This record gives sequence, C-alpha cells and structure tokens, in this order.
Amino acid sequence: MGLSEAELDRYARHIVLRDLGGPGQARLKAASVAVVGAGGLGAPALLYLAAAGVGRITLIDDDTVALSNLQRQVLFDMAALGRSKVHVAAARLRALNPEIALRPIAARIDAKNAAALLAGQDLVLDGSDSFATRWAVNAACVGMAVPLLSGAVGQWDGQVSLFAPHLGVPCYACIFSQAPSVEQVPACAEAGILGALPGIIGALMAAEAVKYIAAAGQTLAGRLLIYDGLLAEPQVFTINRKDDCPICGESC
Repeated sequence: MGLSEAELDRYARHIVLRDLGGPGQARLKAASVAVVGAGGLGAPALLYLAAAGVGRITLIDDDTVALSNLQRQVLFDMAALGRSKVHVAAARLRALNPEIALRPIAARIDAKNAAALLAGQDLVLDGSDSFATRWAVNAACVGMAVPLLSGAVGQWDGQVSLFAPHLGVPCYACIFSQAPSVEQVPACAEAGILGALPGIIGALMAAEAVKYIAAAGQTLAGRLLIYDGLLAEPQVFTINRKDDCPICGESC
C-alpha cells in the first residue's frame, strides 16, 4: 500500500527511522486495530495510533464522559460531558488525522459479542477497567489468533504486555487466571490514580502497537513491563505459557 505525497510529509519522522521506514509506515496504513476502552489508557493510545497513521481503528466503549474523567482522559474536554466517549473520541481523531478510517462502537464487550466486535483485526489493545471484559477480549483474541496488547493502571503503578499464544507466548489468562480481590486492586474512585500515569502506560501501548505492526525492534511478547510511578522505576519480567491454561492450554 503506497503513501501519498501528503502522507510522506505527515509521517516523515517515522519514515526516516531506520527500524521503521517507508515499509513500516505502509504496514501501519494497511493495519486494522481495535481499542477496547476509550478512557484513561485508551485516550492516549488512540491519539498516538491515529497520529501514527494506523489505517483503520475501531473504538469500543459504552461509557459517557464524566467530569471526574477529565483529570486523566486527555481526549475529552468540558464540552464532551455526558456524551458518548467513542463518538467524541472519533471526532477528535478525525480532526487530528483525516487520512484514517474510524469506527466507533458504543457497546460493552462481553463473552457473547467479543468475537463479532473484534473480527478482522490485526491487533487488539485492551485498556478496559473490568476483568470480565479483559477475559472476554482475551478469549476472543485467542480464538481468532489475534495478538492482544493489554495495559492496566492503578494508583501509581502500571503494566503492559503483548499476549499471543499462537506466537508461542502466554495469553492473558495464563498470567491473570482469576480476578484479584477488591483489597488487592481497589477501584480508582476509591484508591485514586495519578492523572499522568494512564498517559505513560497508554503511550507505551501505542509504541508497542506501532513496533508490532511495523515489525520493528523487540516487542513485549512473552514479557511483562511493570512501571512504578512513585519510584520512577520500570521492571520487565519474562512470562511463560501455562499448559493447563483454560483458554490457550494444550487441552483446549
């Protein structure tokens, strides 16, 4: 897929990158990516995916914009209060990059609709705030052999990994097989969250998405990056598939 003169100018800083270049930018233009959740993580990830020239982006979220979102969800402003997040986000992204195709879906993903909503994607990013949603997205991605880039944040900490058992690395359920207790992972409304933290992790998700699509560098497939915002310390751990995983194990 070729690039127009305007696209060559728009993406010039990508094209001169040795590990990305014109071929990598063409792969970004040809890619279809779904982002589950247009909130704290989805907002910065969507901005950078759109700016990077990902050709087709599907946004999935059933929520509306609330005043308490504006502390960290950088796609929205006061004029968006009460409106659908995905439709506000799509309008903002079209203004940023009219060259890409955007499909907003105001729905909540669950085990019944996940496969249908995510069909035809080259990559899925999950920044949702529900473990039930995360498991449904993971199961659908495993079933369709679509890589899943998952991010999560809480208080001062965040994490990112690329799950893809068809590539020989774990799926989400290999690592997170059951929901943590409320004491282990309290809701943001109760425990709080640093406003900039989803920006850090969401930008990392976008960077990993670009690397994966453009076949540049080493991705986080088979590795879990954990960022401690209070200490400003990142750590990366090797993670392995589980033979008895109920989603991607050998018996499935």
